[in-house]
Amino acid sequence: MIDVVPGDTPEERLAHLGLELPPPPVPIASYVPFTFAGELIVTSGVLPMRDGRVIQGRLGVDLGVDAGAEAARIAAVSLLALLAAAVGRLERIAGLLLLTGYVRSAPDFARQSEVIDGASHLLRQVLAEQGHHARVSVGVAELPREACLELQLTARR
Repeated sequence: MIDVVPGDTPEERLAHLGLELPPPPVPIASYVPFTFAGELIVTSGVLPMRDGRVIQGRLGVDLGVDAGAEAARIAAVSLLALLAAAVGRLERIAGLLLLTGYVRSAPDFARQSEVIDGASHLLRQVLAEQGHHARVSVGVAELPREACLELQLTARR
């Protein structure tokens, strides 16, 4: 069970974790960062960025599970920035539905779920009950910009 951090709002919980929302990611090709379908918000994929650079590598070769989970946590903050851009404030998110994580993996790496736990844990800590979600964790051969992972989220407003 993930402990929700202190704070009455998602923004207060982010601050308690020492985090702040970055500017929402800008598309790197021909797509929009998010779209609506009724009460649903569907984000485009986000890559983990540190100091303006994509965190690159292949899990099981260049990165271990802990480094991958930290990259997933970083990408989850970008997902939160997209949600905030979509609805104004994170407290307007009624709930998360599905987090999909693509992990750039070595052929024999089978711990994708543990890597994506970094994102799942952060989303739960920040969004509390609204942060519960279903999830898919998939190993893939390649990702844009040689990123170690990519996350995509469907939420309700």
